[in-house]
Amino acid sequence: MDVNTRRLRYFVAVAEELHFSRAAARLFVAQQALSKQIRELEAELGVTLLNRTTRRVELTEDGEHFLEVARGVLDAWDDGLRRVRLASRAGQRVLRLGFVVGAALELTRPILAEFARRHPDVELRLQEAALSDPSCGLADGSSDLAILRPPLSLAGVQRLPLFVEPVVACLGSSHRLAGRSMISPTELLDEPLTVGGGHDAAWRGFWSLSAFRTEGHPPRIVETSSPTEEAELVASGVATALTGAAMARYLVRPGLVYVPVEPHPGSEVALAWREDAPSEVVSLFVQAAQDVRDAEQGLVRSIEHPVVVNSP
Repeated sequence: MDVNTRRLRYFVAVAEELHFSRAAARLFVAQQALSKQIRELEAELGVTLLNRTTRRVELTEDGEHFLEVARGVLDAWDDGLRRVRLASRAGQRVLRLGFVVGAALELTRPILAEFARRHPDVELRLQEAALSDPSCGLADGSSDLAILRPPLSLAGVQRLPLFVEPVVACLGSSHRLAGRSMISPTELLDEPLTVGGGHDAAWRGFWSLSAFRTEGHPPRIVETSSPTEEAELVASGVATALTGAAMARYLVRPGLVYVPVEPHPGSEVALAWREDAPSEVVSLFVQAAQDVRDAEQGLVRSIEHPVVVNSP
């Protein structure tokens, strides 16, 4: 019997969501293909992992036991991949920088330029992450450090905060709140909200306003895999998006309006790296980024206090 890691990941997603369509959206696969993989996994194991009805999905006792096993196997597999990648780069002067959409906004160029000026012998490889990986490659070891937006569920991560960006609601121009100058988070609790982030609970919770929810307001999440897809969903009236205020400058198109959301703690942008993967070049980049951040306080203030113009 050879149970592959893909089937294990599929099972874990269904077990955590207890809903095939949500799990399929999280994995970016068709629901029919997901159901087939789960059935084949059960056949290989010779046990029933899930009880399925038209209304609900539940773990069997065997399923609960296997969920613990599957998580352990996947954690060990991911850790092994990361360690192999680290070992293969030992002694190399290469730095792989993962980054979320928008990276560090206007701080990005001065940080990269200062690092290149100080350390021209280090090859810097930039890797833009998909919305499905808010760790920007830190989780699987494909990045040495990352410019990302906390919070993350990933443990063992250190970070250098760069700034905190205000959060705005991106609405379709015909939305009932589109003409407002400000929106409270509680006014968005019943809205379908676009969320990427794969299975990271902390990330998904932040962007679906979990801090503002009560028991009577469960999130209505619309999965999205890219900013372009997100914009189409919003413009067509399918969903509302929460995003950093800079998006009002970078993604301007007919059918979209941006309204500040207050009170809200804002979205931190930080430089992050793994505690268990010390590296000289990582330390050098962190120092360069910190120096630029401290020297460019005027730029930081302009990011943290932007003027958002609502123009349907």
